[in-house]
Amino acid sequence: MMKFGIGQAVRRVEDRRFLVGQGQFVDDVVLPGMCYGVAVLAAHAHAKIKRVDVSSASLAAGVVCVLTGADVLKDGLGGIGPLFMPEDMGFPKSFRTSRPILVNDKVRSSGDRVAFVVGETLAQARDAAEMVEFEYEPLPAVVDLNEAVASGAPSVWDECPNNRVFTLEFGNKQLTDAAFESAAHVVRLRLANNRLSGNPIEPRSVIGQFQAAEDTFTLYSSNQNPHGLRSILATDILHIEESKLHVISPDVGGGFGVKTPCYPEDALVLWAAKRCGRPVKWIGTRSEALLGDNHARDQTVDGELALDQNGKILGVRAKALHAFGAYTVGSAVAPMVFSMRFIPNAYDFKCVHLVTSAVFTNTAPLTSYRGAGRPEAAYLIERLLDEGARKLGIEQDEIRRRNFIRPDNLPYMSATGFRYDSGEFERTMEMCLEIADWRGFSNRRSEAARRSKLRGRGMAYFIEQGGVFNDRMELHFNPSGGATILAGTHSHGQGHATTYAQLVCEWLGIPIESINVVQGDTKQVPFGRGTYAARSSMVGGCALKAAIDDLIGKASKMAAFLMECSSDDIVFQDGYFNIKGTDRSTTFIEVAKAFYRRAGIPRDLGVGLSGSGSYDTEPPNFPNGCHACEVEIDPETGGVELMSYAAVDDAGRIINPLICEGQIHGGIAQGVGQALMEQVVYDSDSGQLLSGSFMDYAMPRASDFPNFKSAFNEVPCATNPLGVKGIGEAGTIGAPPALVNAIMDALAPLAISTLDMPFTPASVWGALQQKSSPKGV
Repeated sequence: MMKFGIGQAVRRVEDRRFLVGQGQFVDDVVLPGMCYGVAVLAAHAHAKIKRVDVSSASLAAGVVCVLTGADVLKDGLGGIGPLFMPEDMGFPKSFRTSRPILVNDKVRSSGDRVAFVVGETLAQARDAAEMVEFEYEPLPAVVDLNEAVASGAPSVWDECPNNRVFTLEFGNKQLTDAAFESAAHVVRLRLANNRLSGNPIEPRSVIGQFQAAEDTFTLYSSNQNPHGLRSILATDILHIEESKLHVISPDVGGGFGVKTPCYPEDALVLWAAKRCGRPVKWIGTRSEALLGDNHARDQTVDGELALDQNGKILGVRAKALHAFGAYTVGSAVAPMVFSMRFIPNAYDFKCVHLVTSAVFTNTAPLTSYRGAGRPEAAYLIERLLDEGARKLGIEQDEIRRRNFIRPDNLPYMSATGFRYDSGEFERTMEMCLEIADWRGFSNRRSEAARRSKLRGRGMAYFIEQGGVFNDRMELHFNPSGGATILAGTHSHGQGHATTYAQLVCEWLGIPIESINVVQGDTKQVPFGRGTYAARSSMVGGCALKAAIDDLIGKASKMAAFLMECSSDDIVFQDGYFNIKGTDRSTTFIEVAKAFYRRAGIPRDLGVGLSGSGSYDTEPPNFPNGCHACEVEIDPETGGVELMSYAAVDDAGRIINPLICEGQIHGGIAQGVGQALMEQVVYDSDSGQLLSGSFMDYAMPRASDFPNFKSAFNEVPCATNPLGVKGIGEAGTIGAPPALVNAIMDALAPLAISTLDMPFTPASVWGALQQKSSPKGV
């Protein structure tokens, strides 16, 4: 087996420069004459802007310029819209908005940008930002989903009086209702997915530069999708040719979907740079991120599960509300669609009736965050299954075992139209239960009871879609035989420089240290769609395989020329070109070098060796897995301690198990954060953000976790040449239902069945107190 090839736990080649402080992030970039921008955020969640006075701010020390919504209109700049809406996918027409980069007339959330101040220093810009004067006419605000759709609720948009942006429906109501009528058991739950902030370790950061002589722009941005960002900024906002905007996304400190969309600051620094004639830098603070970044989740759902007398699923009904915030932006539709379509999960049943409505609120917009709808779907079905098991008096694993899709039924068309190609769902669950020591739980529960602790165990299964859209990769060889990968994807912690190099090392037999990866630069990389939705291993890897095949085809002709034979007699294997039936061979590197000879190369071979390839996600892949955990609850405080955690994932063929395991650990941490502590909270009357710092928005720490046990059940994907499935989002999908099921298992003896995330000590303690208090007290 090749030391640095596919399947090897190769340490990440990019880590050394990060560990020694040689990473290059946006804030590390210093340009000559650079000044600093500060965005002024609205003082109200909902209000008309009656007057703006920038006179004092404009005269403040060090101020270069002050921009307002009126200036946006004067310069004819556009706004930020959605990437797609339901009508673009064949559904009924919805209410579509455009988010202004600076609001001129009416603010719709307290995160709206209403002015942009540029100063010689950041301190001067911040001081001047406080001098911009506004006269507002406050309007009633609504931040709660259910209140927003109630009769008489304030309208976020006057043209959308009931705040329902659109409604989607999946399945067959008549058949599903009939299944429920014939059911021996029906379980019902009302669940809420708490609103989250992604909080990547590096806040969003941008620098805008205008080159007057060429009439071009350069943007340095901590974005996950530089080519996509360029398209939106150039086409929709600045109204220029894309070739006039150069976007550079250097090292990016985490993204999780938060850094995929376009934000007002991306456009503001470019516009300000042209107005000021100088580069403009904007670096978000943590408070600005909590208030101004797009949020995620925020869903309420009423779900029902119909079971026969043996616990076999007959059908599922669900009716949900999904928050959109104040605007339809970015990929907001995707989480809604996936939150419904993945409810059937890995289970064998055909009757569903699922309805979900997008809802405007006077809050930050909501878009895709790690998992993007799959966590909501898994949370509903896995919570319902546990309630069903409790009602039937069977174990959590048994009810799932009775309902899994069997391997001999694959490929399988789900009730919502996904065609699962591969999987061993029951075996994956059994592997997880084994490493979790599921059967030894009763002893641990008894021991916990002796310490006056409530111990519970929970599990969850999930299936999701890995990857969306198509993409392109290029591979170029230099005269010394080194290779450069031009990646259309964008690594911001995923380790692409390592995994892509492993693939090339495996396929071409060249040393891993001679392989370089270039990404995140729209001038160096002709095209790309970035990284999100667990897409890079499949789309990027398969496109890279296509580029390799292109290279080998070209190089075979050169090998034939060098060894003086017909190209039909050339065979490539393990890094060598061989002549069939002989012991004559030459290495790929020697052939690659030959393309740069000064003379003597056949004219049809040309100079230099490069290849390109593309791949798309039709059909997609379906990563899946099982998580199991145990918790202890202290009845005196309501504190929940995560005692153990096990995860087994089917990510298809594993390229690098070390990197995959790291992805699982990070995802679990974020999922546990949602379940136990994270929540964006707005004041219900004013719409002001109450969780505006890490003093109020609780983030998980290393001390909140046990050592994770993880393993892989490698079931190759049957629909792509690498056999890979996504891995980046798995942990966030499996963790919340597994952990919440464990908590509810611990509380079940007290008949506590209704409690929502996050399960903070205060909420758990309150539920315990209600059950222990006499009625009427």
